[in-house]
Formats: sequence, structure tokens, C-alpha cells
Amino acid sequence: MTQYGTLSPEAAPGTIPEGDALLNHADRSLLIVDDDKPFSTRLARAMEARGYRVHVAESVAEGVSAVDVQPPAFAVIDMRLGDGNGLDVIARLKERRPEARGVILTGYGNIATAVTAVKLGAFDYLAKPADADEIHGTLMAEPGERADPPENPMSADRVRWEHIQRVYELCGRNVSETARRLNMHRRTLQRILAKRAPR
Repeated sequence: MTQYGTLSPEAAPGTIPEGDALLNHADRSLLIVDDDKPFSTRLARAMEARGYRVHVAESVAEGVSAVDVQPPAFAVIDMRLGDGNGLDVIARLKERRPEARGVILTGYGNIATAVTAVKLGAFDYLAKPADADEIHGTLMAEPGERADPPENPMSADRVRWEHIQRVYELCGRNVSETARRLNMHRRTLQRILAKRAPR
């Protein structure tokens, strides 16, 4: 199994901005568990540039195995993975390294579950799509302190659209079932689904 990578030249400690909270953390190992490969690849590069030593896993099984081999100081874990729930990785991480900071990434339809994740040991949760600055700020936040809000958060219309799309996918793209679960008229839902995503 690949261990946490060494810092790339552009991510060497000397290039981290002065006063960066990461300088206070001797162990900068970060585990990313996400089965969206393009997203995890971009995030890994961005976090390496911020001084982390990154290892990427694409499933619950890989994530748990990585924690067992070498529990990281930090973790960014998707809630929904192809072989199960990211909470299993958080639970194992808290067993192996209680002081580790694990952040759960979740779709807007799973916010209530994400709150449960925090109760089970996650340091915090972020709604997708979260960028590297937001994730870094959350990992570095002091206990009880919230990270700075994003500069360009989703609009309320986009949040609503994302939630509808998620329920639609979970219902197997069945319009009638989605409308029933959202307590929405079928024709109204069809109009929303036919439109492009709002900004």
C-alpha cells in the first residue's frame, strides 16, 4: 500500500505562508477517501501545495486499511462511497488516533446525517462541492471555532436544485417517486429538471 507522499518542491515547508496554522502541526499526513477520482486528484494536488502529505483511497475498505497501516493526522472523507459509508472510516480513525481531525464531505441532502457524523467523532462536515481553501480552513480551525465562510457560496436556488437532483438520482430518476418524496407537483418537478442548474 502506498504511504503518505513526501512534500512536492512547491509544497515544501519553507513555501507555506508565514503564520499558516499548519506550521504548528508536525504531522501533516492527510488521508482523502473519495471515489470521485477527478475530484480527489485535484484536491490531493491542492492540499499538497498547502503542505500536507497526502494519501488517496477510493473506498471504505481502502480507507480503513490505510488508517490501520498508518493513522493520519487529518482526513477528508466522502460520506457516500461505493462500498459503504464514510462514517466507518471516521470511526476507525478515532479508534486508532483519537486526536486526528476528520472532516466529512456530504451532499446537501445528507446534512442531518453529517451532524451525526460529528457526534460520532468527525471534527466537522462540509457540503459538496467544497474547495481546498474551505477544507484547509476547517482542518486548521480551533475546536469550537468555525472556518471562515466561503467567498462564493452556492446560491439558495443552486442549493435547492442540488437537493432535488440528489433525491431524483436516489429515486432511480423516477419523476413520480421524486415528486412524491419532495411533496411537489409532478409538472413542477419536470420543469425544474428540464432547466439548467442555477448559478
